[in-house]
Amino acid sequence: MALLMRRIAPTHPKRPPATMVLAIVALAALPYSVTRAEESREVEFGSPNATENLLADDAQPVTAFIKERLLDPWFEWKAGLAEETGISFGLDYSALYLGASDSLGEDDASGGMLRFFGSWDLAGRGGKNSGALVWKVEHRHAYGSVAPSGFGLGELGYVGLIEAPWSDQGTRWTNLYWRQRFNEGRATVFGGYLDATDYTDIFIGGSPWTGFANLAFSTGSASMFLPNDATLGLAAASMFGENWYAIGGITNAYADPTDPFDDSFDRFFGDSEHFKTVEVGWVPSQARIYQDNTHVTFWHVDDSVQAGAIQGWGVAFSFIRHIEDQWMPFLRGGYADDGGSLLQKSVSAGVMYQADPGSHLLGIGLNWGEPNESTFAPGLDDQITIEAFYRFHLTQQLAITPSIEYLNNPALNPAEDSIWVLGLRARLAL
Repeated sequence: MALLMRRIAPTHPKRPPATMVLAIVALAALPYSVTRAEESREVEFGSPNATENLLADDAQPVTAFIKERLLDPWFEWKAGLAEETGISFGLDYSALYLGASDSLGEDDASGGMLRFFGSWDLAGRGGKNSGALVWKVEHRHAYGSVAPSGFGLGELGYVGLIEAPWSDQGTRWTNLYWRQRFNEGRATVFGGYLDATDYTDIFIGGSPWTGFANLAFSTGSASMFLPNDATLGLAAASMFGENWYAIGGITNAYADPTDPFDDSFDRFFGDSEHFKTVEVGWVPSQARIYQDNTHVTFWHVDDSVQAGAIQGWGVAFSFIRHIEDQWMPFLRGGYADDGGSLLQKSVSAGVMYQADPGSHLLGIGLNWGEPNESTFAPGLDDQITIEAFYRFHLTQQLAITPSIEYLNNPALNPAEDSIWVLGLRARLAL
């Protein structure tokens, strides 16, 4: 994402200093419940899109309009392979269309993505302190002249990204790292080529494949610098007691996912251009780390011409609570002092609803955002973004997600007061 912003966003000279004190109002505890299935399931630290969590989610039964489970033999074979060899893998293909009511140029964008991902337990297989090689390889392609990743900034004049992963990069890496668990699975270390969004500012609705499409409702609420995928680094996570956890990481600020191995070690150990995060959070249990989660995330990025980053720092906060296993209200936001982020102040609020675990998912969110003046220019209008989506399963493996967004005051498009964006996603998981 950092490289995309560097290519599209205009640059400006030295920015005025900015200071801000973030006060997070304590929120009263809401009731929550935990199902036996969720408590017994081994959950890896990280977001729903982290490779091992994605594998586990795709293997779970879901509520579908077509109830026949034609691919059960395929998944039973995969489960047997995992038990016999320690190799778990998945395939998925996702297609996306976006159409806007008004634009500076093209008024639609579309693309597809093929992913092959998995893990290979090579140490302590079957135990709680196992070690595994984790990978994710993708082919990202546009169907037409405009890839969805550049649609918001490039075509709509909107300071934000809609479906940021859907680029036209072709074959590229997202993950290739070693994962080692310690302390009966209560602590984990990751080392290798990482996706920082897998462990930073965790949010169950933030996956652009299965949740909100707009980055304003994802990692950092669009107010955080984010390195490209397959960035060399280290991350560690641990529970402290039953409820508290901490996650931290350091990676290269710049990465090229199409050729991640080129000079990555020289950059990490020689250039001192790093992206660093520390997150502290509270959860009712480790098994609920992205269903019921309250956390604060601090980040810092060094100057990096290649990554389009101006040295800066920021803080993000997130609150989500699962009420009666159906309603998931959330409040999220962030602040950036330089750093090359899209927004320098951002607050998002909304709710998601799921009648039963594994059933269809409805989400609606509202974001207020102030464009980062050091990334763009001072004096740009604040933006209001509203998004609603509904994810349903036609079959056990095929999910369809229509969405609608209202973009008020797109800051780089003075000709338009508002723009509507319709989206349609399809994901086939194998």
